[in-house]
Amino acid sequence: MNTITPPSAESTPVRARVLDRFRSTRRRTLALIEHLTPEDMMVQSCPEASPAKWHLAHTTWFFESFILREYAPGYRIFNPDFAWLFNSYYQSFSAIPEKRLRSSFSRPPLQEILRYRAHVDEAIDRLLESDPHPEALKRIELGANHEEQHQELLLTDILHAFFTNPLRPAYAPHGPASRPPQSPSLSAIKYLRFEGGLNETGHAGESFCFDNELPRHKVWLEPYSLADRLVTCGEYAEFIAEGGYRRAEFWLSDGWNAVNNQQWRAPLYWTSNQNDWSIFTLRA
Repeated sequence: MNTITPPSAESTPVRARVLDRFRSTRRRTLALIEHLTPEDMMVQSCPEASPAKWHLAHTTWFFESFILREYAPGYRIFNPDFAWLFNSYYQSFSAIPEKRLRSSFSRPPLQEILRYRAHVDEAIDRLLESDPHPEALKRIELGANHEEQHQELLLTDILHAFFTNPLRPAYAPHGPASRPPQSPSLSAIKYLRFEGGLNETGHAGESFCFDNELPRHKVWLEPYSLADRLVTCGEYAEFIAEGGYRRAEFWLSDGWNAVNNQQWRAPLYWTSNQNDWSIFTLRA
């Protein structure tokens, strides 16, 4: 007869925190695609981007591949082909489909991807209701942070996909019409001087961090200055009007090469109509 070991008292607060983080992260991803159509979620507008449907599957693949397969006895793999189909760059784990072809994955359909997410979510919930191995807890938290990275990618990929669509569709329905808030008047930029010297950089404390934030170490900084506020879009428009994209002295060599090779005249998502600039955003 199989027996279930009750969770230890020491692990309960950690499990509760990790479970809450896992559930809220997974819900947030689904909220981000709420207004997308299945056709929207197939678009890959450039080789560097990924379809929304792929993001949904890949983030789920992480939890199945590195947590459930190793730390959930009796777990049933949802689909063996997903182990390689939704791999990104873990070459030691499985084969990897070519990234630029992700938009050609019309199968599995979206509904199967959503079932895959539900299947994995239920299994992670069950795992956290037991007394999981401490490494499983660490990996679930890593997976939540990994999915948050993909939420950022998901939004940037949607923005690029909708911008390249000639219709320039809106990402989400507009709310009630309202007068935009008046921007506060800004003083001229001032530069704050810092003496530099020996400083520490890298993750500090006991909270989560990625491995490339470690180890914390010392770095030497020469004296430097930083502006006391960000540049505004209006100030950047003045930079464009004054020939900023035609004057090499404002660019490092790689940037100047890109300006000329790509024929840049303004930042991505900026369009002009008789010198009146508009910016395409996820709110547009």
